[in-house]
Amino acid sequence: MVPERFRRIRSVLARRQPDLTVLMDRVNKSHNFSAILRNCDAAGVLEAHVVPPDGGLDLHHGTSAGTKKWVEVHRHRSIPDAVSLLKQRGFSLVAAHPAPDAIDFREIDFTRPTAVVMGAELHGVSDEALALADQHVMVPMAGMVHSLNVSVATALLLFEAMRQREAAGMYRSSRLDPEDYERRLFEWSYPSIAASRRTAGRPYPELTEDGDLVRGT
Repeated sequence: MVPERFRRIRSVLARRQPDLTVLMDRVNKSHNFSAILRNCDAAGVLEAHVVPPDGGLDLHHGTSAGTKKWVEVHRHRSIPDAVSLLKQRGFSLVAAHPAPDAIDFREIDFTRPTAVVMGAELHGVSDEALALADQHVMVPMAGMVHSLNVSVATALLLFEAMRQREAAGMYRSSRLDPEDYERRLFEWSYPSIAASRRTAGRPYPELTEDGDLVRGT
């Protein structure tokens, strides 16, 4: 492990936000799915959630830029399953939907635990998800088109969340549980060794300050 890369990994992980996430409601184009994950990584999202369309969904490698290594993806069988889990964890669900009751996305308090719900480009967020969401938001439009590409809209919401959270000091130090931070730090730094250790049921080796493996651990 090159010390500079380890410091970069450690710094990025320390800025991850455990209470900011995206729930993709049957996003049906792989390049949009991949671009949304890339947005998540850029904004410091720790984990993303997805309810896949009926035909399934895979990453588009040319768009994802390897972000699946850095943003953990949780798949759910249905919207109620995903929403139930997120609400149990204290998340408020904010659905992007240009409805009459939707408010400007910049008026949302993104410093609270927030799950941004995004739908497929053609159909948008499902009626099921809209009914379960706590808030509907929209991106004001000055042109003739009615909506943005879903990955672009996701980026706008996430970077507004990032702006608010940076102003509140939420990126200044790690907000992860220390044990979770150390686990993820090893998995990000040594994914192959981490996988083999998990398979064997063995603990991860210790790391030095420069990211080297401590012998005998």
